Amino acid sequence: MASRPALERRLHAALDASPSRIPVVLGDFRTGRTQLLYRIRERLGRTQCQHIDLERAATTPERFYQAVTKASPFRVPPRAEPASAREAFDATLAFLDQSRTGGGNEPATFLLDEFLELRTFESFPGLRTALRELLKTLATSPNRFVLTTRYVSRAHRLLRDATSRFEVIHVPPLSSAEVRDLMLSIDGGQAMLRDERGADSLARAVYTLSDGRVGYAQAIGEALSRMVHAEGVGDAVSALTQLLSPDGRLAASCASCYELRLHRARGYGALKAILEILAQEEPLTLTEVAQRLRRTPGSTKDYLSWLEDVDLIVSQRKRYSFSDPLLRVWVRLYCRPSCPSDEEVAREVQSYALARLPHPEPAMVVAGGGELGDDDRKSWGIIEID
Repeated sequence: MASRPALERRLHAALDASPSRIPVVLGDFRTGRTQLLYRIRERLGRTQCQHIDLERAATTPERFYQAVTKASPFRVPPRAEPASAREAFDATLAFLDQSRTGGGNEPATFLLDEFLELRTFESFPGLRTALRELLKTLATSPNRFVLTTRYVSRAHRLLRDATSRFEVIHVPPLSSAEVRDLMLSIDGGQAMLRDERGADSLARAVYTLSDGRVGYAQAIGEALSRMVHAEGVGDAVSALTQLLSPDGRLAASCASCYELRLHRARGYGALKAILEILAQEEPLTLTEVAQRLRRTPGSTKDYLSWLEDVDLIVSQRKRYSFSDPLLRVWVRLYCRPSCPSDEEVAREVQSYALARLPHPEPAMVVAGGGELGDDDRKSWGIIEID
């Protein structure tokens, strides 16, 4: 798990305040929100807090109530089986509000991962305001809570009128030093980063290519470690190329992110088209997107707002671009009639790297932890492409 000391201190300070505050942790895919909750759980102890992944567990209110109470480390007072969705949801709110630890005297701590998934219940009779009812219950409860979600825009809208007990915390990108610490924790990382000068250069390359995102940095670091172990040499760009190949880990991860967000939005086909347009060129204005889409500015503005609603794109000075630069690379590679070749993947990743890295050739690492010297480097640079 990636260590984020400053962020973790802020979360624990909120929980330890009197009265406790409720941190709402906002971050995109692969920014380490769930890892933060796991670290809190390990620090507090599994008998003192309960982690609940709503994205996986929120099915019907009745089954959700059964699932969270059955898995809870807290004593659940006996009550009649809920006879309806409304009763089950009320029982869930009572459970979150009234659970205690330490023989019934101490407040319980709940870590609610992807809490916005509770809107699943709003399609059931009598539960049209389920999310707002949840926030109202948490705001007055003596228990302690940490909430997370990947949907930043939706969370801001929901919390607009919430009480001051809720504290919005955005997960910042990893720093270069934190990326280095993360790489050191990877199996083989100590040997890979043994050389001080080469370690700094390598960590900076991984930091830049990963956009400071925990999931990307960890995947690149692990792929790089495997390359060095198997081949004796490797570099961050080649590791990223492997990860974005058709059977690569990040190719699958980006596909999941792409589909999940689009299915949470409206206008599926048009939104895909806009993402393909921005993958070819960004940033673009509303007028430029509308012209390429061959739709009116009015309808295009709606489409763009729906993409912003699920945080696939961002708007700065009325110009739109991807919020995740690696997802943009994935769209360029995979939103086409056929799967890309190895050469096409290598070409796209190299183009991405050259635009972001300060030098045309990032640090390479050899088995044993050193960095390749000038005499040892191959003349073809990062990747050979015919």
